[in-house]
Amino acid sequence: MKRGDGDGVRGGVVALLAARGARTHRRAWAAVFAALALGSLLLGTLGLAAGSAALGHARVERYAGADAVVAGTQSTRYTAKPWGGEARTVRAGLTERVRVPARALDVVRQVPGVRAVIADVAFPVTVGGARVTGRPWEAMRLASASPRLLDGQVPTGAREIVVGEGTARVGDRLKVTYADGSATYAVTGVTADARTIHFTSAEARRLAGHPGEVDAIGVLADSGVPDDVLRTRVRHALDAAHLRDVSAPHRAADDPAPLRVLTGDARGEAEFLAAAPARMPLLQVLASLASVVVLIGVLVVTSTVAQALRQRARELALLRAVGATPWQLRRAVGREVGRIAVLAAAVGAAGAVPAYLALRALLVGRGAVPEGLELPFPPWLAAAPLGTAGLMVLIAWLTALGCCARAARVRPAEALREEVPGSARRLTGCVLLGLGAASAGAGALQHGAAAAAAASASALTMVIGCALLGPWLARGAMRVLGAPMRRLGVGGRLAASACTANAARLGAAITPVVLVTAFVLVQLAGGATLGHEAAAQARDAARADVAVSGPGVPYDAVERIRRLPGVAAATAVAHGTIVLPGKELGEPGLERLPVLGVTPRSLARTLDPAVREGSTDGLRPGTVAVGTDRARTLGVRPGDHVQLRFGDGSEARLRIVATYERALALGDFLFSYEELTRHMTAPPPVRVLAALAPGASPTSLSTAFPGARVERDPVPERVRAEDQALGEVLTALAVAAIGGFTVIAVLSTLTLISVGRGPELRQLRLAGADRRRLRRMLLLESAATATAGLSLGTATAALPLLAFALSAAGRLPWLPPGQGALIVAVVVLTTTSATLLPARGALRGRYPVAAR
Repeated sequence: MKRGDGDGVRGGVVALLAARGARTHRRAWAAVFAALALGSLLLGTLGLAAGSAALGHARVERYAGADAVVAGTQSTRYTAKPWGGEARTVRAGLTERVRVPARALDVVRQVPGVRAVIADVAFPVTVGGARVTGRPWEAMRLASASPRLLDGQVPTGAREIVVGEGTARVGDRLKVTYADGSATYAVTGVTADARTIHFTSAEARRLAGHPGEVDAIGVLADSGVPDDVLRTRVRHALDAAHLRDVSAPHRAADDPAPLRVLTGDARGEAEFLAAAPARMPLLQVLASLASVVVLIGVLVVTSTVAQALRQRARELALLRAVGATPWQLRRAVGREVGRIAVLAAAVGAAGAVPAYLALRALLVGRGAVPEGLELPFPPWLAAAPLGTAGLMVLIAWLTALGCCARAARVRPAEALREEVPGSARRLTGCVLLGLGAASAGAGALQHGAAAAAAASASALTMVIGCALLGPWLARGAMRVLGAPMRRLGVGGRLAASACTANAARLGAAITPVVLVTAFVLVQLAGGATLGHEAAAQARDAARADVAVSGPGVPYDAVERIRRLPGVAAATAVAHGTIVLPGKELGEPGLERLPVLGVTPRSLARTLDPAVREGSTDGLRPGTVAVGTDRARTLGVRPGDHVQLRFGDGSEARLRIVATYERALALGDFLFSYEELTRHMTAPPPVRVLAALAPGASPTSLSTAFPGARVERDPVPERVRAEDQALGEVLTALAVAAIGGFTVIAVLSTLTLISVGRGPELRQLRLAGADRRRLRRMLLLESAATATAGLSLGTATAALPLLAFALSAAGRLPWLPPGQGALIVAVVVLTTTSATLLPARGALRGRYPVAAR
């Protein structure tokens, strides 16, 4: 026989073995198919989301008619030297407006090819109880080549305005309230934009309150000038004039602030300030979630493939014993798994596109995507799930080769022997448990994201350690559960004997239960603990009897409210964001933090931060109060200074006047109202908390501010991170993914174990055990599996959760009872159904039927 003929024969044998194996063991491969399809679906969906986010950009609306836009640098950067490395620079986006010096108008106007330059400013005004945006009429040219009036004419005088449709009619006179006061204007025109009131250019710049500054400069080019040529010319002109944005004098030395020249899709960044900074956090969260899916997917796919092949260990050993070569065995198993994996991955990839569209709709609906952020989906991006599908196929194929390695490696006569877990496996499991405990201990010394990362790493390491120690943990569990089970009659004794005699089988069954319990507990309880403690701190801090807010409240309302009869104290509150530079685990970083600005007078009577050292009475521009945990991390106390950056990029060195306890609710830094709001794009909507004297009524507040909203027992003040909604949605997705994977693993493992016990159950029936006793035995076995898995999973999650909760919240971990009950219910239902349903054949009929 020729060599080619021999290869053909061997290939034919491999194909025959693979085809027969896939057909004979359909039930075993069903779980593998489900796990691979789910993994391919999730990774494909996350891949599409990451690709779309990478291509994302701010929507171009206000400046759609401009060829280029000159704007300030909406980012800040920080350079530091990590441990033992070269200096690195990190960046963070700024969500408060960084303005442009007005003298840049003359510089850009002189650039060759520039037809016109138009200054744009935007500021909040209140008209008829509604808060709208004020802009210069001339800036309408930047949005459209031919601005259209529905009625009337453009404003030409300082006291003339154009309003949106439905606000007023031409000839009416409207009172307009702005930051520094109010005035009456004559309506000269009406447009279709109901959200904007247009003034003359000079009046708009006066009302904006920033002399010598504009928000952005729109550039209209001559016909035929390409965008890249225009951008280069304007860039060179600005650099030659040594122009920087208005924040440059207040920035850090390592944080330059050149003016930006935006063209194409980048023009939207000058309007939607939160859109560009949101892209990187979105990509980071998606990458983190994808890594979790990959890790859990690998564990589950490995578990299901290994269990499917473990059930066929004697079959594979027999093939070796009758002469199958190691090459034939590996190729047959690899081809068999490959067929299942390719089909499953293709099914998952096909569902990735609709799943991504549903995820994007959910993120937009829950407010997790900031206004103005466009997430494009070009047709070529739909091919991305094919790459993730290939990854799942590769994982399954490598797992299959690894699982049949022993049967292919040993001599045929030894292949029929049972493999006994060795001391190396036990040692590795113990080492991983020790590493997990050490990681949890390190997390207890960390703060914020580092503590959360340490908790997740600890849980993952300890779960893998529990999987390796499964048989020994099962024996230990049965030493605890065996005695109570034996007291439950014949069924209990049978169940205890079966579990004790088959510790390896019980260990394989409880491992996926440990996996789902530990990971879901860490994911849910970590966020729930922080949220629960923050809500409790917010309730404890709330002292105000009423809150006054709404468009009818002027910007100086806090002083007027203090003078009203029956008002004991009043505090204005503003929410903002700062950027804190520093090092975490030796690496430079810029941390975005939500903060509050308050008027300090009688603060404890309206919003009590639980001051520990110092006093908040000293809050004023140039000072700050710091939460105790953050102060301990920074190593500061009252009298020291802290350096940080505001939302507009300005750096400040502030003196600490107090430390306080309720930082989870009120933020790590507490500023004076004036200090925080002067670094914001525009004065925020006014919200005033008021404490009333005994017996006083809030009626005077409603009378003093018609149209204002007066809340009795107001909702407690609480800071919220900008990406909180995104984190909530993707955490729910992560929990659903982990739960789906591990439910598949539990079902497949227990189902395969139950199918393999068919001869055992039939022998018990022949020996005299009736169906009721056997059913009771199986129920008790499933109860033992669920109890052991839940207990070990809870114990595995307890250490990292405890370290994280004590570090981040200063309390024990907490989980809503409903979520805990749901975890228990899912585990119990899954283990019971996976144990009883496959055994129906062996329990059916009056007498057992011989297996065929």
